[in-house]
Parts: sequence; C-alpha cells; structure tokens
Amino acid sequence: MDEPLLVERRPLPIGGRLGQQLAFLIEVDRLKTVLRASTLAAVERRENDAEHSWHLALMVPVLAEYADEPIDVGHTIKLVVVHDLVEIYAGDTPLYDDALRVSQAQREAEAAERLFGLLPDDQAREFRSLWDEFEARVTPEARFAKAVDRLEPNLLNWMAGGGTWRTPGVTADTVRTRTAHIGEASAALGGAMATLIDDATRNGWVVPGQQSAAGPA
Repeated sequence: MDEPLLVERRPLPIGGRLGQQLAFLIEVDRLKTVLRASTLAAVERRENDAEHSWHLALMVPVLAEYADEPIDVGHTIKLVVVHDLVEIYAGDTPLYDDALRVSQAQREAEAAERLFGLLPDDQAREFRSLWDEFEARVTPEARFAKAVDRLEPNLLNWMAGGGTWRTPGVTADTVRTRTAHIGEASAALGGAMATLIDDATRNGWVVPGQQSAAGPA
C-alpha cells in the first residue's frame, strides 16, 4: 500500500488533468500482476485480476438478457471494470478464504481512497461512486454485476474439476451460500450455477454436506 507510484519511477512530462489521468492509467497496470485463486480454463495457471475484469466485461453484454430486471449494459460494464481495481493495493481475497475475508472491507476501502484519489476530483468521485455502488448492490446493475462476478470464478472451478471448491472446509452448501447473489439478480443464471454445483458434487469435485461456519459475502 505504501510503495511509490509507478509514475514516480519515470515522471511524466505532462501535467494538469491529462497528466493525472495518465498517471492513474499507468498505476492500474498493476492489476495485471494481481493473481487470483482461480485457474484458467485454457491453460494451467492462475487467472490475474485484469483477465478476470475483461471476462466480466464480456459476460455482461453476452448474458444481459438473463437479468431479472432491466439493466443499463454500459453502466454495468463500468461497474465490473472498476470494482476490482482496489485489489492493486488490497490484494485479491479468494471467495473461500474465510480468514482473509475478515479484513477485506477495511483493506479495500483504504485502497479505493488512495487509488481513485489519483484521478481529477470529478472522476475520483465518479469512480468511487461506481465502486460503492457495486459493493452496496442496491441497483439492478450492481446486482447483475455481482452475479457475473460470482459466476465467473465458479465456472472456472467447474472447468478445473474443483479448483477452489477443494479448499479445506468448503462443501457444496458453502458454494451454494457464497453464490446466492447470482440467483438474486438472475433466476436463469442462478439455476445454471445450481446445475454446475450438482454436477460437481456428483463428480466428486466438491464435498457434499453442510457449509462451513462462515456466511456469504
């Protein structure tokens, strides 16, 4: 969190508003280095946050027809592109890592303050508002954004024959609880997730039985 900005290594010869925006865009290059717990479907390596964000940005227009409430696709894409930027400083918090999830809200709020503060004031407020909207899930767009955010890594888990579902203490009921946000935004996608969990249970990729003590995020 306290390390120097990337642009401090080679100061931009550009000032003003554009200089601030370019400095922000250089800093968010760090997103490509933040590794997630999920492995890719195409090759055996872990997904990074930039790849995850791209996948979500594509999932929104592809799957928007399944939203239970009408959504603004462009606004929803903004939400999914912005929401993980804070992990540049806060790090990724895996869905099934209960210990790390305890400090997640504080770490990410502090990261949002620092990262979005690099932008000009009006954009800093806009990006922080987008991040807050995603976290609060009080709009149809935010609920759908959260749904695809939960669907994507679990789809990769299914492709991997378990993936993070094999985390000690995780059961099929844990997965159902942690992916409940999907069905809250889309009955169709929630049903698809349930089918994947049932299939994974039959195949032995996730332990059947009671969920762990931790509740949903």
